[in-house]
Amino acid sequence: MNDVHNLTRWHNLTAKQKNKNKEQEQHKFKSMMLEIKKFNSDKDFIEVSRNEYVDFLFTHLGEYGDPKEDINKCLNYAFSSEKSEGGFALAAFFNNELVGALVINHTGMSGYIPDHILVYVAVDKTYRGRGFGQQIIEEAFAHCHGDVKLHVEYDNPAKKLYERIGFKTKYAEMRYSNNVNK
Repeated sequence: MNDVHNLTRWHNLTAKQKNKNKEQEQHKFKSMMLEIKKFNSDKDFIEVSRNEYVDFLFTHLGEYGDPKEDINKCLNYAFSSEKSEGGFALAAFFNNELVGALVINHTGMSGYIPDHILVYVAVDKTYRGRGFGQQIIEEAFAHCHGDVKLHVEYDNPAKKLYERIGFKTKYAEMRYSNNVNK
């Protein structure tokens, strides 16, 4: 009986130590600060080229991403000076390496539709779980005046991050394709 008690006690201490180590590791990752740069035009691509930025998003969005052509269209919209368009992109660097990217488009529909849409956000697969996604999104919020929306697939693991940050599910998006060529 005493051996069972000691084994249980050792197991509980080991589990507590594992939890403490996990908490310390999470705190360490959360305290890692990124260098985040805002891009308002193609001229701002200095550390990485626009093509490298698009390739990064395409690669790290994976199955939840879009073709490179669509990512480029989104950047064109973000960098447009047309009255009803605009937005910005963020590039996140850790140890001088691109580890995250985000694109926000302005909707121009304040009030009845949120002012901004977070179109793309991606973190390099090898850096996920370190709080980088949250840092990048919170930096984007600092550059937005008004509400922000995003579209996320129900099975996308990033949905949990968005909910933790404060995004709420308000509607299910439905689409109708009016393309006669299909």
